[in-house]
Amino acid sequence: MQSQNRFFDDLSKLLNGLAGTVAGVGREAEAGARERAKEWFGGMDFVSREEFDAVKEMAANARAEADALQKRVTALEKNMTAKKPAARRPAARKTASNAKVTARKGSTRKPAARKPAAKKTTAPKSGD
Repeated sequence: MQSQNRFFDDLSKLLNGLAGTVAGVGREAEAGARERAKEWFGGMDFVSREEFDAVKEMAANARAEADALQKRVTALEKNMTAKKPAARRPAARKTASNAKVTARKGSTRKPAARKPAAKKTTAPKSGD
């Protein structure tokens, strides 16, 4: 059934077109604002959610590994204290002759540089 008054038909068509236009403008404004916000936040060195989640997972894995290693160290220290340490013999003293032999066998130490001998200079003869 069509309305008897043409004025109201035209007015309803105009309002429907206006509503569609306003909705389109709103979507464009939202997209523009979103793009501007990304540019602004991008310049501030913020990270994305995916990057944050990846680093968070890496940190959790590292923490779990550190805890496991701490337990191993604790167990090894416990075993070390439970065992009696072996008695050590005192080290033999080095004598001067032992040091010379060791130096000849493969020491990488360079010998001290020698000073060149001083040249004898003669005074110039004066012609008497």
